[in-house]
Amino acid sequence: MATSIDVQGLPQSRALRALIVRQLSAIFATLRVPPVSARAIFSDENGPKGGDALRCALTVKLPRAASVHVEEWSSTPRLAFDGALVKLERQLARHREGARALRRRPKKYFVAKRLLA
Repeated sequence: MATSIDVQGLPQSRALRALIVRQLSAIFATLRVPPVSARAIFSDENGPKGGDALRCALTVKLPRAASVHVEEWSSTPRLAFDGALVKLERQLARHREGARALRRRPKKYFVAKRLLA
């Protein structure tokens, strides 16, 4: 199942779009179950005033789980994406570890059966 990656808010930068799709695809390739969709939204919160106002928001929809959403602010779209990508990797690792811990714990009915035997 292929993951659809949608990039919004970058009207002219084809190279940055290609980089975003390539890096997100590389992260999704390491996951056991691929995400349903991913969205990268860039917006300039201050308009022409300048400053650290470019926001990159990454939202990844996982099957049978809640969506993972991260944001990063910076002065350039590339720096904002790089910061958001680091946060996304950390959130996906946390999600993966939580799922692994739940599988490892014995379920209450299994434990009760062992205690009664």
